[in-house]
Amino acid sequence: MSSKAKSGKKPANKSQQPLQLRVIGGQWRSRKLHFPDLQGLRPTPDRVRETLFNWLQNSVPAAQCLDLCAGSGALGIEALSRGAKHCSFVDLAALSCRALQENLNKLECTAAEVIQFDVIKWLEQSSGNQQQSAVQYDIVFLDPPFGLNLCQNICQLLIEKNLLSSHAFVYVETEPSAQLSLPWTLHREKISGQVRYRLYKVT
Repeated sequence: MSSKAKSGKKPANKSQQPLQLRVIGGQWRSRKLHFPDLQGLRPTPDRVRETLFNWLQNSVPAAQCLDLCAGSGALGIEALSRGAKHCSFVDLAALSCRALQENLNKLECTAAEVIQFDVIKWLEQSSGNQQQSAVQYDIVFLDPPFGLNLCQNICQLLIEKNLLSSHAFVYVETEPSAQLSLPWTLHREKISGQVRYRLYKVT
């Protein structure tokens, strides 16, 4: 998961020293990137990212990706490093978006766009519908703030706006107790500490 604002997860660091994440695979393997120490912001742990991309290893090359509530952008950057065709990052926090764009520039990555916008509103304003969509995504990374029950609504909008390709995967990260009712096949699922992560296959 990329860094996201998790409500109540950790107090703000008064020093505001930047935090660091490491790309774990692909062309940028072992590259270290910095992101702002905002309240509740953290990247998906290396072990979780490694497991996720083992699940996705045959689907990432040439994939069109969407990283929602992107935060540090760790998941989208990992996908790009492993050969994804393009990734759109959407996040509301200005500091996160600025740092993400700086990191993409540092990596000399041009196959990405950073969109500073509320995710729900961005999806609602998408021009797509069930009959037509300008862009369809092969892999969607979704890790919204915990405790706000956003996943169900976001996934419904992905369907309504016809934003998913016929072979898409949707990765969802939540608190362990979160319940979801989605019309897709649950492909893989694990719990690691205070995080439950699930990979759905659109069928």
